[in-house]
Amino acid sequence: MCEVLKVSRSGYYKWRDRPKSARQERREELTQEVRRVYIESRQLYGSPKVTKKLNHEGIKVSQKTVSRIMKEKGMKSRTVKKHKATTNSKHNHPV
Repeated sequence: MCEVLKVSRSGYYKWRDRPKSARQERREELTQEVRRVYIESRQLYGSPKVTKKLNHEGIKVSQKTVSRIMKEKGMKSRTVKKHKATTNSKHNHPV
């Protein structure tokens, strides 16, 4: 595999075994928190509401970051249709 990718064997293993960066750690934590809030909302919240909830809980994050995470993980808010009355109550017929 190293020959196909034209990298040294030692370089590959050094890359594979390196520790995660602080940015990667933070991103994974944020992803878990975004997923938790999204599931708690029964998949109704979009990125603005998820961001507001996380900031309220003390997790400082921008809406752009939350939006990007939700898009990458395929989290889309569901829209709930409002109840529409189908009965015409304004008539002169007896009930």
